[in-house]
Amino acid sequence: MRTITACRYLSLATSLLLLSSACLHTDALKTPHLLGRHRVTRSFSQVSDHRAVSYKTLYFNQQIDHFGFLESGTFKQRYLVNDQHWHQENGPILFYTGNEGDITWFCNNTGFMWDTAEELGAMLVFAEHRYYGESLPFGNQSYSNAKYLNYLTSEQALADFAVLIKNIKMTFPGAQNSPVIAIGGSYGGMLAAWLRMKYPSAVIGALAASAPIWQFTDMVPCGDFYKIVTKDYGTPCSNNIRRSWMAVNNVSSTDEGLQWLSEEFTLCSPLKKVDVNSFKGWLQETWVNLAMVDYPYEANFLQPLPAWPVKVVCSHLQFKTDVPDKQLLHAVSQAVKVYYNYTGNTECLNTSQTATGNLGIRGWFYQACTEMVMPMCTDGVQDMFEPQQWDFQAFSDECYDLFGVRPREYWAGMLYGGKNISSHSNIVFSNGGLDPWMSGGVTKDLSDTLVAIVIPDGAHHLDLRYNNEYDPQTVIQARANEVEYFKLWIKHSTSTR
Repeated sequence: MRTITACRYLSLATSLLLLSSACLHTDALKTPHLLGRHRVTRSFSQVSDHRAVSYKTLYFNQQIDHFGFLESGTFKQRYLVNDQHWHQENGPILFYTGNEGDITWFCNNTGFMWDTAEELGAMLVFAEHRYYGESLPFGNQSYSNAKYLNYLTSEQALADFAVLIKNIKMTFPGAQNSPVIAIGGSYGGMLAAWLRMKYPSAVIGALAASAPIWQFTDMVPCGDFYKIVTKDYGTPCSNNIRRSWMAVNNVSSTDEGLQWLSEEFTLCSPLKKVDVNSFKGWLQETWVNLAMVDYPYEANFLQPLPAWPVKVVCSHLQFKTDVPDKQLLHAVSQAVKVYYNYTGNTECLNTSQTATGNLGIRGWFYQACTEMVMPMCTDGVQDMFEPQQWDFQAFSDECYDLFGVRPREYWAGMLYGGKNISSHSNIVFSNGGLDPWMSGGVTKDLSDTLVAIVIPDGAHHLDLRYNNEYDPQTVIQARANEVEYFKLWIKHSTSTR
């Protein structure tokens, strides 16, 4: 069996970000503009499922280091505010804990908060995570070396959020006693939960959507993520994808086959033998991304996609018996183009591009190489992918080659309590049954105030998206339940002031 090393693992781990990337060499990682060309950038005006939103863009002078006293510098943390429905003194604040990317992108993609603001009379705040978007502690030098990257941790980001909340309460007239609820999805959902755990005086509760807070060493089996992906595709679709890896190996063994693959998949650059593993990695990331954004309506979160895109993809992969390699791979190419060319406007497919450019690959790679160690593996039997073992030592060695740092395998569990979090309160964990990240999520109630909501036909944080006429009843009910918890927390907070 092959081993997932850092480059391969990091590529898999970026699924949490909803982005993927070709493996980069150390020199490329030191050069920011080289990384930029590995992303697909899209302006907000091109995104059909966004609605018009308005907000004020503000900046707060934030400490670079909250936990030491030698580094006394500050940086400007960006945050966005909308208070059009916030008319009552000490009215509630919905606080989005920013993910690993440009905060304006998350602001535009978290429609649940906008839909809920009027009902609650809430102020909306979207806080950008340090080292992403415009919130760069050392400006253009922030990614230049490990010394500057040293302050990119979830702990520092949580302290940023807590300090920012305190500042908002001190400086916004009428906000001094406002109850604050943290909301986030994916890594942002993890941060929302952890903010409530670490700074319970800052937020009265948290909604952690699609938040895999247990996707760490010794908490869940490393293969569970890919089992869920495979289940999403069903049979015979997943069986054909499983067979496709050997078909790629067979066809790519000759120069003629490489040329055929390049033409069949309409690739921008001809495949060479050294590209075959990267090509298969690109396909694997595509299947994962499709599972995560398997929404019930046309959407443009990562790529322009039809409603229920996995079903559309699998319509091309319905062979119930073995077929010739090229026939199978022709079907795979048609399936892949549902993701990359649904609009019909894409001239060629770039195997270095799988998702949006608004997410921060460099920062997440560093975080994955320090404290966000999320083991991933496949066995090719219970999942539809080639067998790949998890090898922490190999992962650590490659992280050291990339950044000059080594990951702390058990730190996240130590820092945030692992599965022993029942002493905390007022957190709603929501997970979609179609979302692979449910593997590391909280899917059962842990107490009366640590509540799990499972949305059987929901993909990655579907509940945080705008209300839509095609929403399944399960997500409509989930959102209603979440708002009821908000109201309960707000009522309790007001009555105990």
